[in-house]
Amino acid sequence: MTVTNVDKDLERLTLTVIADFAAPVERVWQLWADPRRLERWWGPPAYPATVEEHDLTPGGEVRYFMTGPEGEKFGGWWRITTVTAPTALEFTDGFSGPDGEPNPEMPTTSVRMTLGEHEGGTRMELRSVFDTREQMEQLAEMGMVEGLRQSIGQMDDLLADA
Repeated sequence: MTVTNVDKDLERLTLTVIADFAAPVERVWQLWADPRRLERWWGPPAYPATVEEHDLTPGGEVRYFMTGPEGEKFGGWWRITTVTAPTALEFTDGFSGPDGEPNPEMPTTSVRMTLGEHEGGTRMELRSVFDTREQMEQLAEMGMVEGLRQSIGQMDDLLADA
């Protein structure tokens, strides 16, 4: 599997996922930068994503929804803070309500994704920072850790197809 390490740090309120790929940095970056490729892996296999808006510029937004096995839709959004193509992306990640607008009752996380050369391929570090321990635990109970493992686990097949 692609994911090589998952670290939940309750003191620092961070969840860090490390994944290694047998592909160059630029190809892994395209899985984030191209909305059609992003929707093929962002979300566990049983909850595929549909990207409705994709603006990877500072201040831009990504809006998407995941469709569950019973047809239910779960919305999400990113607000882009920093882009250093093809090696880094920072954004705030949150949930949307049925109207597609951010749901203020759900927690948000600050996310930093970095890509670097590693052993002839690429290492991706995806670090989520939570505001409180309660928010971190809430998202963990909702399946965030396993969801990320499954989502990132789909990236290898996409890179093989590229």
